[in-house]
Amino acid sequence: MNDRSPWRKRWSFAAIFTLALVLTIAFSFSTYTYQQTLAQNPTSYPRNQALYVTASDGTKIALDVWLPQDLSVGSTIPTLIRSTPYYRAMELVDKSKQNDPNATEIDPYYLNPGYTDYFNNAGYAVVLVDVRGTGASFGKFVPNPSTSKNEIQDYNAVVNWIVAQPWSNQKVGAFGTSAEGSTAEFLTVTNNPAVKAIAPRSMDFDFYAQQYFPGGVLVEKKAKEVADAGKPRIGVCSLPENEQEPTCQEFFKLGFKGPKPVDEDKDKQLLRSALQERANSIDFFQAFQKITYRDDKIDGLDGTVEDFSIYKFKEDIERSDVAIYHGASWFDGGTAEGVLNHFMAYKNPQKAILGPWTHGAYGNANPFVPSDTPVNPSREEQLADMVNFFDAYLKDDNNKPKLKREIKYYTMGEEKWKTTTVWPPRGVTRQRLFFAENNGLTNKPPASKSGEDKYTVSFEATTGPDSRWNQSFEKMVFPNRTEEDKKLLTYTSEPLKNDVEITGHPVVTLYATSTASDGAFFVYLEDVDENGNVTYITEGQLRPIHRKVSTEHPPYAVFGPYHSFKRQDSLPFEAGQLTELQFHLLPTSVLFKQGHQIRVAIAGHDKDLFARYPAVGTPEISLQRNAVSASYIDLPVMRGRRS
Repeated sequence: MNDRSPWRKRWSFAAIFTLALVLTIAFSFSTYTYQQTLAQNPTSYPRNQALYVTASDGTKIALDVWLPQDLSVGSTIPTLIRSTPYYRAMELVDKSKQNDPNATEIDPYYLNPGYTDYFNNAGYAVVLVDVRGTGASFGKFVPNPSTSKNEIQDYNAVVNWIVAQPWSNQKVGAFGTSAEGSTAEFLTVTNNPAVKAIAPRSMDFDFYAQQYFPGGVLVEKKAKEVADAGKPRIGVCSLPENEQEPTCQEFFKLGFKGPKPVDEDKDKQLLRSALQERANSIDFFQAFQKITYRDDKIDGLDGTVEDFSIYKFKEDIERSDVAIYHGASWFDGGTAEGVLNHFMAYKNPQKAILGPWTHGAYGNANPFVPSDTPVNPSREEQLADMVNFFDAYLKDDNNKPKLKREIKYYTMGEEKWKTTTVWPPRGVTRQRLFFAENNGLTNKPPASKSGEDKYTVSFEATTGPDSRWNQSFEKMVFPNRTEEDKKLLTYTSEPLKNDVEITGHPVVTLYATSTASDGAFFVYLEDVDENGNVTYITEGQLRPIHRKVSTEHPPYAVFGPYHSFKRQDSLPFEAGQLTELQFHLLPTSVLFKQGHQIRVAIAGHDKDLFARYPAVGTPEISLQRNAVSASYIDLPVMRGRRS
């Protein structure tokens, strides 16, 4: 799969944040445009129109309306919304393709046909929206819902506009990947009765703990990309005075000129004005560097990271009773955990599918099969499944079955799909493995009152630039970690006598001291085969100041020790002081085969992705593994597959 658009990868991260920030866009718009066209062509509706609609605060929002080819007057169909900060559509260098949704859509690299064409052919109208401050829309990012109380109701206005159209059957759904998945979920907050079903993919449920600060550790690379995405770089290439800029010339080679203007904007003066409005956006990278706790205010904004998270709107989402079909990957940031948090905490009709994919399930990321193995299920099968889901809730006179509440998950190594109605699945029990001398991992607790291992943190250690927290659409690469593990402190079991299936959230308990008063602990679960090849499975991390296990009721279902990450729960991390750290790793489902070994690897940094703690100095960590302070990992083992 060719990476033809490196700028697109940048936006995927920024969008995850900015879309949750934007939440909704209000549309106050009449049916005049369609009435005017119908007067010229009384037998069918236009296939596509690019329009500005005016939000409740006067901001102009750009959208594309795509209807099925030759939709006859008098026919009514359901509508699917995709609101995006990735550009709803592109202006093309080749003008002859401008009316082809497969050419103007951002995603044809990953899927052909594109979403719009596919859903049109399945009998749906598709409304694509540039969220404010992106694409051809006016305005700036409005990151905090509390300072823009009309935004949720603005989405309500979008739906009301749709159901007022003569082609609408009064039923609306939404779909999207990443940031677009979050906008789809925020649509349910309106509680508009026309909204019946949504299909979010690879979206983030908790922006602090599962996106930007997992374990309280800043994903620095992502913060930088958010800051870059807030700058109107590619958009300015659409303007004639910038066409000769080297960056724009390179961009044009991809076939794109920039965000698609609306139909009325022939001289691009409206687009020019929209770009000028967002010229001085907030520097999110600098703002994120000042954040330590979940409840810290974002510099320059009246809000915190958690204000943008979907879990804050649980009551509204449940009240909507909208059907939700989630999808996420075991290897895609914290998205799989977010889906499980959502599934176990929300009463809505829900189905979830979890597999070993890239971001958005566009490609395979399963490290146990060849890298060129096609994604499973295929993109065509994924789309057909989504259509069946939407048909059941949005089509008139449709007899397709509605959702059966379940989680469908893939066990790697076994290469098998399974289903469960609860998480962890029934049959899972905890198996405790202790860190032992000679870098061993055993089910026997330590007998000696002494025993420790010293580790000097390597700030060259990394999971690689194309791993979990990069959240790439094109590829996620987990190379053999044999050499990388030489930079880490590792504990490895004896070869397994039987297959062992691990499905759920591993939980690690560490007793450690450090020569520094700050730090980060990264713990990796790995598979070691008979030839010594090391395969990454999952990971967890914790900054020690966040180690307090909170007794408060968590805001959603959790699957391990609950850390609030709030300032009031912060604990000092004192150099030389023995400290207990307990935290969970991200969920997985994997079969460790007979003859393989289970490995736990511990690091103090991931250089390609995370911020460094401490900022200067090289700490030495002492990890205790004795009868007084035993460090260990609890593995969720499926009963019947236990060694």
